[in-house]
Amino acid sequence: MIKLCKHIAQANWFNTTVILAILLAGIVVGIETYGEAVEKWLPLLHSLDWLILWVFTVEAAIKILAEGDKPWRYFKDPWNIFDYIIVVVCWLAVFLPGMDADFVAVFRLARILRVLRLVHALPQLKLLVDAMLKSIPSMAYVGILLFLLFYIYGVMGVFVFGKNDPVHFGDLLTSIVTLFQITTLEGWADIMFLNVHGCEDAVYGLEGGCPKPKASGIWAMVYFISFVLIGTMIVMNLFIGVIMNSMDEVRNEQVLEERLRQAKGDVPLIDVEIEAVKKQMEDIWDKLDFIAFQVKERS
Repeated sequence: MIKLCKHIAQANWFNTTVILAILLAGIVVGIETYGEAVEKWLPLLHSLDWLILWVFTVEAAIKILAEGDKPWRYFKDPWNIFDYIIVVVCWLAVFLPGMDADFVAVFRLARILRVLRLVHALPQLKLLVDAMLKSIPSMAYVGILLFLLFYIYGVMGVFVFGKNDPVHFGDLLTSIVTLFQITTLEGWADIMFLNVHGCEDAVYGLEGGCPKPKASGIWAMVYFISFVLIGTMIVMNLFIGVIMNSMDEVRNEQVLEERLRQAKGDVPLIDVEIEAVKKQMEDIWDKLDFIAFQVKERS
């Protein structure tokens, strides 16, 4: 039974079936958002929902049984815990039909989160997510650097451009939000020229919102261009670099784990080879003893 479950859990067709069930779960939840427009299809959608739930339940059962007399090893993988919780919550909704509104919301959330199981089902997607999670500690330091950059430029923006452009630099919070917009390169040139020429003479001036126009000239260009170069071209790319480095680390860890798994799987084969060598050595010693006995008899 254990060998059969292991064989099924490692089979490609089994993994493909689970992936199709996950995709179908996402489609069903999406269709149900149309409400009355799909009311006539609700019986079919409910039937598909039952089918999906049973597929996920059987999957969890097979993987747990595949662990043999150590079923707790199934829960060593955080993704397996996530899968198991989703299945349990969905079954609770079946056995507790009179649940309150809060639990209904939790149940709906669980049905939506079933789509996230696609991350676990697709190895390359799992690699990307694992790399992002692994990069969080390093990204925290990059985030601190980015916060300092936003804070310094935000304060400078309020002092220099606050009177001319109160819409974008009226206070520190507004200034930081404007800087975040600039990092996306969305309309940053418009904001720059608004402060280069002053809100009164700027082509992109403020309609009725320019009480104290003040042109900052080349200093505004230095401010905005330097922020774009540092904030967008350098610091933001650090996030990408951290994630790429984490992907390499996760990939190397997976290679080591695979080699370790193969090595553990080869242990029985090594034992068999050792026993075969021992048997050959015993045969050789028997032949040597026989030859030595014959030599002794002749002498």
